[in-house]
Amino acid sequence: MSEPSLVVSTRKGLFVLEHGHGAWRIARTAFLGDNVALSLADPRDGSWYAVLDLGHFGNKLQRSIDQGRTWNECAVPAYAEGDEVSTGDGKPPQAATLKLIWSLEAGGASEPGRLWAGTVPGGLFRSDDHGASWQIVRALWEHPTRRDWFGGGYDFPGIHSICIDPRDPRCLRVAISTAGVWRSDDAGESWRQIADGMFAEYMPDDQRRDPNVQDVHRLVQCREVPDALWVQHHNGVFRSVAGGGDWQEVGNVQPSVFGFAVAVHPRDPQLAWFVPAIKDERRYPVDGQLVVARTRDGGASFDVLRNGLPQHDAYDLVYRHGLAVDGSGDRLAFGSTTGGLWTSDDQGDRWLALNARLPPIHAVAFADQ
Repeated sequence: MSEPSLVVSTRKGLFVLEHGHGAWRIARTAFLGDNVALSLADPRDGSWYAVLDLGHFGNKLQRSIDQGRTWNECAVPAYAEGDEVSTGDGKPPQAATLKLIWSLEAGGASEPGRLWAGTVPGGLFRSDDHGASWQIVRALWEHPTRRDWFGGGYDFPGIHSICIDPRDPRCLRVAISTAGVWRSDDAGESWRQIADGMFAEYMPDDQRRDPNVQDVHRLVQCREVPDALWVQHHNGVFRSVAGGGDWQEVGNVQPSVFGFAVAVHPRDPQLAWFVPAIKDERRYPVDGQLVVARTRDGGASFDVLRNGLPQHDAYDLVYRHGLAVDGSGDRLAFGSTTGGLWTSDDQGDRWLALNARLPPIHAVAFADQ
């Protein structure tokens, strides 16, 4: 396998990094000055996608078939006339409009052209033509419990994580802030809640274990063992070994159980990484020391990785999509809200900082060649 590229989505453009002679360098840029919220490198055909969040001008979706050298605009998900957002936290109903494409994933290997997009305000959309058109998944949008969902990071619910089972692409799992984790076994025709076992410290005692109020920050699955799932939750880390619904708290993450990002090794479901922080209104590294927490034994113990990371006056926050592991499982990257970008070639034992001052980073993704 040739060296991968690293695609970095930032507040002021998309940066494409290439690896050579033991270091990463910025090879090219795109959309400089524009807010790039997310990117996807489709492993099936090599297409790259970039989500632009342009404020007054809305969300735009761009596709590249030459590794980010040129781009063409696609369609974006759209709600139908009459679609309304009703939430469980007292906000009045209002017309549903696209606020953000918060997740974007490729379909199965047997589904060329299929993409899935999760949005704020909580709609899941499917495209079967590389993003040329989109259809909302009505079964989830119109689920009877939907009126009880509410916002976490945004005013309205949002789907930020989509996991497609590589054994059967009809099996989907999505995580919602705030509405727990949902599973479909029929490509979105029906859904069931699978957040049982999680708890929400921020809710009254009689509601804290309600799966529909769980503020999941990020959901990831092991590529080779897709029933092994990891969740970074608002008040902890949870793990499932049976595809969800059997969540167990992992309570000894150091130096904090709060964070947004999580990554799992593509072949070893016991090996996962987190970027801890102080929670709620603070949201910066504990004691101003930027670290990565790593477990090799399914959460029984953790290493706190510091080598190469700033240990004084560091106030970097890492967003949900700001941590990634490549297809080998050895190479990692993460980027922060202050524009720091760090990479590791040895599963996090040592980190190197990119010698560049980037804009605030929303997301990083490896594009394996």
